[in-house]
Amino acid sequence: MTSSIVDTLDGIIGAGRAVVSVAPVAVSAPGRAVPLDVRVSAPATGSNLPVVLFSHGNGWNLDGYAPLTAFWASRGFVVIQPTHLDSRRNGFGFDHPVFPTIWTERITDLTRILDQLDTIEAAVPGLSGRIDRTRVAATGHSWGGQTAQSVLGARIVDDSGTVGDDMSDRRVTAGILFAATGVGGDHLHPFARTNFPFMRPSFAELRTPTLVVAGDHDQSAMSSRGPDWFTDAYTHSPGATDLLTLHGAEHSLGGIVGYDVAETTDEHPERVAVIQRMSTAYLRTALHVDDTSWPAARAAFTDGGHPIGHIDSK
Repeated sequence: MTSSIVDTLDGIIGAGRAVVSVAPVAVSAPGRAVPLDVRVSAPATGSNLPVVLFSHGNGWNLDGYAPLTAFWASRGFVVIQPTHLDSRRNGFGFDHPVFPTIWTERITDLTRILDQLDTIEAAVPGLSGRIDRTRVAATGHSWGGQTAQSVLGARIVDDSGTVGDDMSDRRVTAGILFAATGVGGDHLHPFARTNFPFMRPSFAELRTPTLVVAGDHDQSAMSSRGPDWFTDAYTHSPGATDLLTLHGAEHSLGGIVGYDVAETTDEHPERVAVIQRMSTAYLRTALHVDDTSWPAARAAFTDGGHPIGHIDSK
C-alpha cells in the first residue's frame, strides 16, 4: 500500500533531474565565533528556481539530511544548508561561553544567507541568473525547526511571560517544520528550562503558510509531554494549516537525517519516501510552482487511508 502511494505522489510531483551540489560555500558573518559555510544543491537545468533554506538539528552540519535536501533539489529547488554553531564540528558544548547565544545565531545564519544570495549563486557553477528570490521557504528539523519557525514568525516568551521580539523575515513566504518542539511550561525538564530559552515559543504570531511534520512515537527527553508536543505549531499557529503525522515515527521520522546514522532509531525507507514526496508537493504549491500539487497529494494520501500516517488540515 505504501509503494502505491509513493507511485501516486511521483505522478503528482514529477520525475527528478540531475543535481549539482557545492560545499563549502563561504558566507560573510562578521563577529561569528567560526566562519559560516553552506552547502548549495540545485537542479543542473531550469530557471526561476525557488529557494529552500534548511536548518539542521542539534550537532549536525551541511552534509546531513540528504534524503530531503537532495530530493528537493532534484525536483527543482535551490536548497541551501548552513552549518550552525552547535555542529559537532565546532565543539561548542553546553558549558561553552558561546552556547547561550547559539539559538539566536542560528536565526541570524538564515538571514545572512538571504542577504548574500548573489554571492552564493555566483559560487555554484552554472547557477547564476537562475534563482527566483521572490520564492523562499524556511525548513528545519528539531532545533532547526525552532530556527525555521522563528524566521516564519514564531516568537519566544521570557520568564515573565512577555512575548519577545519579532525575528521573522518577510522574504520567507512558506515553511516546513520537521519534529519541531512545542510550547514551554512546567512540563519542560529542568535542563531544558535552564539551557534552551527557545523552547518557550509563542505560535500566535506565526502567520506564514507552514506544514508541520511529526511522528506519533516521538518522545522528547526535554519534556514530559508526549508526541503531541511536536504538533503545537499546528495547534497554536494561524499559519500552520496542515499537519502530517507519521505513524510509528520517532524523532528522525524514519531517517531524514540519513538512513545509516545513529540518530535514526526508527529506520523506515518507505516513511522517508512519503515525507520526501509530500514535502515536495507542499513546497511546489506554497512557492507557486504548481498550485495543484499539495491539494492533489493531500487528497491522494487522505483518500487512501494509508497506515503510514494521516493528515489534518484547518
